Amino acid sequence: MGQSTNNSPASTNILEKWFHLSEQGTTIKRELLAGLTTFVSMAYILFVNPSVLGMAGMNKGAVFTATALSAIIGCLLMAFLANYPIAIAPGLGDNAFFTYSVVLAMGISWQTAMAGVFVASVIFTILSLMKVREAVINAIPHDLKLAIAAGIGLFIAFVGLQGGGLVVASKSSLVQLGSLTVPTTWLTIFGVLAIALLMAKRVPGSIFIGMILTTLLGLFTGLIKMPAHIISLAPSMKPTFGVALTSLGKVNTPQMWAVVLIFLLVAFFDTAGTLVGLAQQAGLMKNDRMPRIGQALMADSISMLSGSVMGTTPTAAYVESSAGIAVGGRTGLTALTVGVLFAFSLLFSPLLTVVTTQVTAPALIIVGSLMASSLAGIDWLHFEIAFPAFMVVAGMPLTYNISYGIAFGFIIYPLTMTVAGRRKEINWIMWTLLFVFILMLYVLNVLPS
Repeated sequence: MGQSTNNSPASTNILEKWFHLSEQGTTIKRELLAGLTTFVSMAYILFVNPSVLGMAGMNKGAVFTATALSAIIGCLLMAFLANYPIAIAPGLGDNAFFTYSVVLAMGISWQTAMAGVFVASVIFTILSLMKVREAVINAIPHDLKLAIAAGIGLFIAFVGLQGGGLVVASKSSLVQLGSLTVPTTWLTIFGVLAIALLMAKRVPGSIFIGMILTTLLGLFTGLIKMPAHIISLAPSMKPTFGVALTSLGKVNTPQMWAVVLIFLLVAFFDTAGTLVGLAQQAGLMKNDRMPRIGQALMADSISMLSGSVMGTTPTAAYVESSAGIAVGGRTGLTALTVGVLFAFSLLFSPLLTVVTTQVTAPALIIVGSLMASSLAGIDWLHFEIAFPAFMVVAGMPLTYNISYGIAFGFIIYPLTMTVAGRRKEINWIMWTLLFVFILMLYVLNVLPS
């Protein structure tokens, strides 16, 4: 099934040896195109991540560099360790939890929160090495995994609607429609419509293109100021590098351990679900199992660990990799290409100044809607499953806290399933998590920090 390429025999042989291109029925050209497609589809994270973490008080330039470097590390590891066409970069759900739930809602400093990310990363890596991660993921019901993804999606969309000025606080009704007389709000509306129409047209890289169009409109109308430079050396990571390590002593509180647990759980499920879904799409599953999943999870763990030291929130496998898979990406050469493009993007940090909240808000809203699509897979016909799933989904945006949503669902699920006569379907791990989450809610709400 192998296909010939126009590349030199030497380079072809090296790439063939590393990535087994002919075995997967792909070519160098196809893999490079797939890598470019995936990169364009997920490049928004370079600007959205600094924007979200900047709200927590972190230096945007340092976060930009840390975002790119952690993505490079993750993509290279995925390429050479696991040989999958799947890209890794800091996840949107994790940065939202970090900023809005931990720093802003709980009043924990970003330095302490980043130390929590590091601790979660270390535990994460150990669990991956011991294959515990796979066992726990398998024990959690499929419906609750889908509910977590959908809930984070609604939460991210809500953050986007708020940041873009479309939804504002109200004393009488908690929230209301933002004023349409504010010019910057129309930038958000334009961005949402632009991305939505491009997505409907199935244009590769719709989110990234939509952000560019919104930025250009902002520059043209004067709502966004022109940057002094376009190209520059990557910003220093000095404001964030190693802060997680120097703040480790502050993690040793009940409240912070609860935070570490949530970082661990969110990261736990995020990548695993995405990996399996993408492997299914690429036709790489064998006997309903994903070959080399251990290596893929390890790539994610190491990237998360290095990212926390550099100054960014946990990394995850990107669902946008599906865009590259759709154009024929089947091997690690796709992921390698994404990593190289992230390295090149380090030169464009001055563009951070033009990527305002109104530019990133549409990306958050659209990504949120894509994540919410997992609602379709939940078994809504059985109340014992539907209600805990609903509490996960509704709990996240309505409490403005991802951890509370997860806790609600995981506490209720074993109870409703038991009453429904389906106790045998509940793994002992789920009963353990019930008590873990009850303790977590107590710690977060009762005990002082």
